[in-house]
Amino acid sequence: MKRLKDQYAEDITAQLQSKFEYSNVMEIPRLTKISLNMGLGEAVSNGKVIEAAANDLQLIAGQKPVVTRARRSIASFKLREGMPIGAKVTLRGDRMWEFLERLFNIAMPAIRDFRGVNPRGFDGRGNFTLGIKEHIIFPEIDYDKVDKIRGLNITFVTTAKTDEEGRELLTLLGMPFRK
Repeated sequence: MKRLKDQYAEDITAQLQSKFEYSNVMEIPRLTKISLNMGLGEAVSNGKVIEAAANDLQLIAGQKPVVTRARRSIASFKLREGMPIGAKVTLRGDRMWEFLERLFNIAMPAIRDFRGVNPRGFDGRGNFTLGIKEHIIFPEIDYDKVDKIRGLNITFVTTAKTDEEGRELLTLLGMPFRK
């Protein structure tokens, strides 16, 4: 079976070029990065939450996450500027392609009652954001060691100029969009 990266280079680029009639090869949309983000509101009251979530994110992504901090204080949330409130990872290159294969072939089929991804997550410039409710769908996470099931956002950043081009790229890569 062909790797997703090779399949993109050989087959998908040709399909995209013929469908959208690009005159230059550099116009063909490509995936530049995948960003994984876990927002952890409960970290305000419990400091260990960040550490546990960062460890889970590291297992999922295969690289160390960056702890995100509050930009400003919000008294009603008992939040002060600089407090840790999340963790994020940006994947590029081979790690990105490897994660994409695991997401499409292993993790998404593990979602209960999965009927496809909602196609309304596009931003108008060809980038797509997907929310996952349970991070335990990834095989790297040991269910018995998880203290709490958390959600995460996955953003696919492409060079596509329109949502239509971005959707076609992700569909050809294997994103199971809902009809």
